[in-house]
Amino acid sequence: MKDELFFILHPSAFIVPRSSFALMLGETRVQQLLHTALALSTADETEVSLSAADESLTRFANNAIHQNVADSDAVVEVRAVFGKRAGAASTNDFSPGSLARVVHAACESARYQPDNPDFPGLPPPRPVPAVQSFDDSAASASPDLRARAVGHICRTAAHAGAVAAGAYSTAAVEAAVANSRGLWAYHPSTSVDLTLVIAHGDRTGYAHGTSWRLDRVDTASITDAALRRALQLAGRPARRLPPGDYPVILEPYAVADIIESLAAEGMGALAVQEGRSWMNHRIGKPALSPLISIWDDGLDPLGEPQPFDCEGVPKQRVDIVRRGVPTAPVYDTHTAAREPGRVSTGHAQPVDEDWDGPMPANLHMAPGQSTMEDLIGSTERGLYITRFWYVNVVAEHDCVLTGMTRDGTFLVERGEIVAPVQDLRFTQALIPALEQTAAVGREARPVGGFYGSHRLPALKLDAFRFTG
Repeated sequence: MKDELFFILHPSAFIVPRSSFALMLGETRVQQLLHTALALSTADETEVSLSAADESLTRFANNAIHQNVADSDAVVEVRAVFGKRAGAASTNDFSPGSLARVVHAACESARYQPDNPDFPGLPPPRPVPAVQSFDDSAASASPDLRARAVGHICRTAAHAGAVAAGAYSTAAVEAAVANSRGLWAYHPSTSVDLTLVIAHGDRTGYAHGTSWRLDRVDTASITDAALRRALQLAGRPARRLPPGDYPVILEPYAVADIIESLAAEGMGALAVQEGRSWMNHRIGKPALSPLISIWDDGLDPLGEPQPFDCEGVPKQRVDIVRRGVPTAPVYDTHTAAREPGRVSTGHAQPVDEDWDGPMPANLHMAPGQSTMEDLIGSTERGLYITRFWYVNVVAEHDCVLTGMTRDGTFLVERGEIVAPVQDLRFTQALIPALEQTAAVGREARPVGGFYGSHRLPALKLDAFRFTG
């Protein structure tokens, strides 16, 4: 039986044609692997998780493909617990000897850890909701398919006298968690992502698409959007504006930087519990515009669903801001145990050197009533901003950001876009800026970010501070 397990699951068995689902082990095989590892542990409690990905990427620049890469890997991580001590180890070798070694390493690591009095133990099993986020077309997407799409992008740019650059990726992923308390969770998913910049002279236009379905990433419309930005007001020199406060119209790409900064600086329970969140002293009180509602929902099929977190705890919708009032952060097992009556909301993150507690990964902002034409038409004088760049948080309490505009910044006067603008640096506290939300776009679009995939509308803010 051990020889059979080695034959089925060792990565050397994954040498298959690239058109196949190279790393789709399937639920039965994954369950067999994880429970084999559990049986080898001598710890009080043990958790075994698997992350497997078959990823392919086509890069292009100067209207030509210059790189096509593919990577297949699968990793098993073991977390062993003795009392209040936990240790972890991982491997991508699934042979019987390697599984025994990685379980032993996790147990030995746990034995030498100091006690963590806040450690609540591993989570018990809870029913995991069924969601669909696996697309056969995305999983089997070939280099030829991506090359044809990229070829259309490059030809379109070239015909307009412009130059295209970017990346088009597809991936098939499996995630699974089992623990010694009887928890079992498994989910396969796919992802498709296209990031595009088109340059025309000294102007650039940006567009992006992401989904778990191949047919939801419309390469033609993404190309048209980026090209339109690059060609907008062609021939007019870019103006240099003085520092100051300007009303801004933000595309969803720029809104993504705002919402992920809010997430990183305080939408997780650990930051709130440690008193370093922008939500501290604001929960239950009006803090943002009543036009702003934000929630996290890993089960929404319009996003990129993932039904459980890295502990195997089922995800649930969490209302984080409701009509301008911060309501609650997201929790994992560790932070929920610190507050009587709390349970994890399914937002645990892998415990590594970057661990900062639970984090939302499927953020949504409620759309409003305004079209993009409404947002522009109602602006006497302000800036239209496609996206931000080099964004960093410089203060936590009000979530103060600094960064640059990029790839399509325009001056709006008397309800019309009248001139391109040289990129500007900004430093702005997000809480007072969002308190002055003038309008919200009526279309929420999927936008990929550092923490996950989000659905966001455009925003118009009454004031945003630019420093040069």
